[in-house]
Amino acid sequence: MDEVVITKSNPSSSGSDTRIICRVCQKQFSQYTCPRCNSRYCSLQCYKRHNLRCTESFTRENVMEELKQVQPDEETTRKMLDILKRFHSKEEMSSDDEEESMLSEEIIQKVLSGQEVKLEDLSPKELKQFRRVIASGELIKLIEPWTPWWRQPSAKSISLSPEGCQLVRPVELASGPEDNINEIPVGPESPLPPLRQLICREPSPFLTVHVVDVLYSYCFTLRLYNGDWHSDPLGAATVALGMSKVMGDLGQPETVAEALAACLEETCSPVYRHIGGFSFGIGLVDDVVCLLSLGTNALVCLLCDLQRLIRAGARILKSEKIGKTERRDTIKKLKSADRKVYFLMCWVHEQPAEVWSTVANFVEMEKTSLAQLGHGSKNFKDERKGKQQSKVLIQEV
Repeated sequence: MDEVVITKSNPSSSGSDTRIICRVCQKQFSQYTCPRCNSRYCSLQCYKRHNLRCTESFTRENVMEELKQVQPDEETTRKMLDILKRFHSKEEMSSDDEEESMLSEEIIQKVLSGQEVKLEDLSPKELKQFRRVIASGELIKLIEPWTPWWRQPSAKSISLSPEGCQLVRPVELASGPEDNINEIPVGPESPLPPLRQLICREPSPFLTVHVVDVLYSYCFTLRLYNGDWHSDPLGAATVALGMSKVMGDLGQPETVAEALAACLEETCSPVYRHIGGFSFGIGLVDDVVCLLSLGTNALVCLLCDLQRLIRAGARILKSEKIGKTERRDTIKKLKSADRKVYFLMCWVHEQPAEVWSTVANFVEMEKTSLAQLGHGSKNFKDERKGKQQSKVLIQEV
């Protein structure tokens, strides 16, 4: 289509103004020029419509340029190579039923030799199959399942000093945080102060409930990240604060039932429903019961690990390229959560052992009630709301 040019005389000058009409809509004057095909257009909508091949190419090049700037660390590269090698082994085992392998011999040799494999190295057919495998979730099955540290026998014999700090342990110079995701978290490095030094009044009677809320949030986050929150501290901290009403300043639950119901409601929300929904949430309640049964020392170590997670997320946030206001607000939330977790850590340390067995029994009973409520329900939030309304009607009668 030819460009429409309008020439308008200008009395105030000796010449005339030349304006070009938008090549796409042909209604407005053009203000921009496509750097690829030199087409003149007036707005973003017209740019998107002016040439599909041109806009797709521009988007693809921007994405590829962004991917090139992402430099994975050695640990991430090693993990991905292990996954690809296991996937190739699985392909070889099923090769009798298929005519050809998903990957070419050249790509396979690159993977086995530890060389970097890029999307550009794949043929159109290989790329299509690779995307199909990702969409089907088959690659997830190749990731080794994580056994939570609180489910290991060694978690039953955690020892801390009378002041609540970590006992002396050998230093492991060759291992990093990613290599120790199955180990029990290290406790506080320095003695925990008495609670009377932190507050001048009696602590809230609902702190046991708040501990349940925080425990569920921690278990959810670690399960979501397969135990390796170090791979994305900021993302993990964001998830933890979003799941916990207490840490996220979203509310102060006053009963175990209220705390668990709110956590399960968030777990069943559209954001996290794909992880496992209600059944996944009930499994997390079992994790909470397990942790409470382990006693004070295990809870102190957990809260100390959660504090490290939040602080690591705050350090990452300081280097993020986001707006100053957004960064300031998020850092403020993380610092607030940090203080709450530390306060809970000090409070937990002073509680007698029988407290946690009692709370564990309460959580177990509420789990049974919640399981009956959510069994077979597609929308846990609506089911819970209906039950609450029925209770109000009975009270009124």
